[in-house]
Amino acid sequence: MTDSLVFDSDDITIAPGDTVSWVNVGNVGHSVTAYEEEIPADAAYFASGGFDSEGAARNAYSAGSTASGDIPGGESFRHTFDVEGDYEYFCIPHEGVGMVASISVTPGGAQADGEGPTIPVVPDSAWNLVVATTTALHAVIALAYVFLKYGGDYGLEDESGR
Repeated sequence: MTDSLVFDSDDITIAPGDTVSWVNVGNVGHSVTAYEEEIPADAAYFASGGFDSEGAARNAYSAGSTASGDIPGGESFRHTFDVEGDYEYFCIPHEGVGMVASISVTPGGAQADGEGPTIPVVPDSAWNLVVATTTALHAVIALAYVFLKYGGDYGLEDESGR
């Protein structure tokens, strides 16, 4: 879950018995809430905050309160999917801007679809840090070069006093 108000990725395939961990890599609070009518009939309902229905999750949600299902930056929510089928879920505060996603649970999981393993996502803040650090390093090297090449009066004199 990101500050761009998306689940990344928003469509995955897993095998029965796999556990999905949603990690909030940003600073904005999110929720993970299943659409009650969009999960297999015999599947356990899931929502951050431990609610047993979509209505209960929607009614209880309060930004900043982890007991109400809010997942703050750096925190996570996990759920194990035992029943095959398709699961649709959303973020309560950001559903209106399209923060929705789906999970397909099929025998063999992602390998059955040829998708392969999921690659971890590096948060935007980490990339910003890399760019800033690299820029600073280049600036220091450039300044060192200029000072060494063109230098100044270092107080060095030869035998003639120059």
